[in-house]
Amino acid sequence: MLAGAVKTGHKPDYFLIATVFILTVFGIAMLASASSELGKVKFNDSYYYLKHQIFYGLSLGAVGFFLGSFINYQHYKKFAFPLLLVSIAALALVFTNLGVEVRNATRWLQVGPISFQPAEIMKITFMVYLAAWLSNPKMRRERNFSEGLLPFLFVSGTVAALLLFQPATSTVVILLGAGLAVYFLGGAELKYIALMILLGVIALGIIIYITPYRFERIIGFLNQSEDVLGKNYHVTQSLIAIGSGGLTGRGFGQSITKANSLPTPIDDSIFAVVGEELGFIGAGSLVVLFGILAFRLFWLAKNVRDRFGKLILIGFGTIIALQSFINMAAISGLAPLTGVPLPFVSYGGTALAVFLTMTGVAVNISKYS
Repeated sequence: MLAGAVKTGHKPDYFLIATVFILTVFGIAMLASASSELGKVKFNDSYYYLKHQIFYGLSLGAVGFFLGSFINYQHYKKFAFPLLLVSIAALALVFTNLGVEVRNATRWLQVGPISFQPAEIMKITFMVYLAAWLSNPKMRRERNFSEGLLPFLFVSGTVAALLLFQPATSTVVILLGAGLAVYFLGGAELKYIALMILLGVIALGIIIYITPYRFERIIGFLNQSEDVLGKNYHVTQSLIAIGSGGLTGRGFGQSITKANSLPTPIDDSIFAVVGEELGFIGAGSLVVLFGILAFRLFWLAKNVRDRFGKLILIGFGTIIALQSFINMAAISGLAPLTGVPLPFVSYGGTALAVFLTMTGVAVNISKYS
C-alpha cells in the first residue's frame, strides 16, 4: 500500500532544478541565434522573437515555476476535475470566432490581447486529473472496467477528438501516450493496456488514411529521397543543415540555412539549427539533457511514496520524453514530420510557460520523495 502524502517536506531536488535551468538558458540562446535573420526580415528587429519569448514565455514560465515549486502539490487534487473541464472548454473554443488559424491549423485562442494554445495547457491538466482520478484510495479504478477503463476511454477520446480537428495529431500521440503510461504504471491490467493500444493504433491508422495531408506525410517519410522539392522539402533541408554541422558545427550564430532554405527555423526545425551551429557534439548534448531530465523525473517518481505525486511525475516525464523525441526524430528523418515544438527550446510562449510550470510542480513533489 502506498502511504499518504507526507505533511512536511525537505529540500527540493537541486539536480532537477539545475537541469531545467540549463535547458532553459540553452533554449533562449539558441532561439536568439535561430530567430535573428527572420526577425530582421519580418520586423526589422533581429531580437523580435527573442524579446517576445522572454516577455510572454520565460517571464510567465518563471512565475509558474516558482508558484509550482512552492505550492503543495496536494492542493491540485481537489481542483483536478474542474481544471480539466476548463481545458476541454478552451479546446472547443478554438473552433469559435475566438480561434486563430496559423499555418492551416486552428490551435490558438485569442481572448482580448492574450493569445495562447489550450493544447499546451492540457498537458498539465490532463496529467493532474489522471493522477488524482487513479489515486483515490477508496476505488481501484485502474482494475475496474466500467468505473475505470470506460471513463478513461471517454475522457481520452473527447480530448483526442478536439485535438484532431485542430488538427494536432502529434499532441494527441503525446497526451494519450503519457496517459497510457500513467494508467499502466498506476496498476492497470495488461489486457486493458493491450486493448487501448490496439484501439489507438486502429483509430490512428484510419485517421491517417482518410486525411490526405497526413497520409502524404507518411508516404513522404517512407520515400524520403523522392520529391525533395515538394512534400519532402522540409526534412531534406533539415538533414542538410544537420549534416553541414559536422562534429563541432559552424559556430554559434553562423547557420546558413536558417536565413535561406530551412522552413520554420525557430520552432519545428530549431534542432536542425542546433546541429548546424553546434554540430554533433552540441546536438548530442541536447539529446542527453532531455534524457537526464526525463530520467530524473522517473527516478523521483520511484522514490515518492504518495501515489498522486508519483503518477504526476510519471505523466510529466513521459510528456517531456515523448515530445522531445518526436521533434528531434522527425527533424532528423527518423520519424514522420510533425508540427510539435521542442520543449524549452522552440519558439512559443505558451509551451515554454507550461513546461516551466510543469517542472516547478515536479520540484515541489521532489520535496516529499
